[in-house]
Amino acid sequence: MLNFATDMNQRDRQILQIALPSIVSNITVPLLGMIDVAIVGHMGSPVYIGAVAVGSMIFNLVYWLFGFLRMGSSGLTAQALGRRDFTEVTRLLVRSMSIALGIALLLIILQTPLKWLMFWLIGPTPDVAPSASTYFNIVIWGAPASLALFSLMGWYIGMQNTRFPMLISIMQNVVNILASLTLVYGFGMKIEGVAFGTVIAQYAGLLMAVGLLARNYSRIFRYFQKDRIFQKMGAFFAVNRDIFLRTLCLVAVNLFFTAAGARQGAIILSVNTVLIQLYLFFSYFMDGFAYAGEALGGKAYGAHNIAAFHETLRKLWMWMLIVTSAYTLLYMLGGSWIVALLTDEAQVLETSREYLWWAWLIPAAGCVAFIWDGIFIGITATRGMLVSSFFSALVFFVVYLLSEKTLGNHGLWLAQIVYLAMRGILQTIWYRLKLHSVSDIGECQ
Repeated sequence: MLNFATDMNQRDRQILQIALPSIVSNITVPLLGMIDVAIVGHMGSPVYIGAVAVGSMIFNLVYWLFGFLRMGSSGLTAQALGRRDFTEVTRLLVRSMSIALGIALLLIILQTPLKWLMFWLIGPTPDVAPSASTYFNIVIWGAPASLALFSLMGWYIGMQNTRFPMLISIMQNVVNILASLTLVYGFGMKIEGVAFGTVIAQYAGLLMAVGLLARNYSRIFRYFQKDRIFQKMGAFFAVNRDIFLRTLCLVAVNLFFTAAGARQGAIILSVNTVLIQLYLFFSYFMDGFAYAGEALGGKAYGAHNIAAFHETLRKLWMWMLIVTSAYTLLYMLGGSWIVALLTDEAQVLETSREYLWWAWLIPAAGCVAFIWDGIFIGITATRGMLVSSFFSALVFFVVYLLSEKTLGNHGLWLAQIVYLAMRGILQTIWYRLKLHSVSDIGECQ
């Protein structure tokens, strides 16, 4: 009995060792954009704030679409590590980095049509557009560093190491603060200083990631064989294709949610923007446990250790219940206080009270999908992620169209909550029907 308890505690420790650094990393990510906004907010013109907001939105959207570089790398790497296939472990990093740099080069070559397309979609006002264009023209050159970091971060997670991504994220924020402040206040630069500060931070992060790789993983690269490096590229692209298409579904829902709120006026748009931050706060924690599912679930799958896989899954459900219960209680008791921290606009605060109870449902509606996302990425069952996201997105649009005229913005929130819940429900069904036995997963992706 004592040995059983010790084994359970060990599994919990493994999950927390991966989840907690990931949570810290997630919390630091939005700081890069917030720091830029804080700096330009003291330049004497709202144009600069708008320019950084537009520019950050563009790159957040573009880089989100290529998030498969991280997610595809982590699951495949964890599986190869579980098999003790160090040759494939090293090849996976080189493959992913090669694709990342190729995509980055393409973005730089096509930066003019890309900027035109994104400006057309976002529609910045004439006074903001020139500064936003300047910001874009500089930050686009950070694409190689950003996308290469996606590959490295995913590889580190697959190697059961989330401490390095955490350290890299913290360092990036420190460099971004120092570089932007120096360029803006030391050299008198405006939007250019903020943009160059962001690019400097991106390359500093890449330099640190490569340095940590060389220092701590140099021995594993003795197994590297370049002759068959692209031999399994088909499987690599199949996994990443599903993740990319799944991300398009998420982007479509998020963009429509924002646009539908905007059509109802500035107050409703502001209320929805503030309340959706509560989902993001919840996601920072749940993503940490999803990363644990990627790393530990993928490693157990690669090692064909069915007992370890199911034990990891059971423990993840336990942590999901703890985190979800805590956030639900927090939002029910302190939701109004959190909203007041995010905005002091009286009309927004007043209107938000009518919709705040929807935020109470966010943790329970969204929690299951986070755990399944981590597990599905770890075992590279990405087709299930794509199918569940596609049909959940369809449900979102159907629910909104049916309830828009009678419920207004409440109909939009109803569609959002149903969408979040449906992702988890459909993934559960997919797992039960096709992936319940770990030994069958490889045949049913």
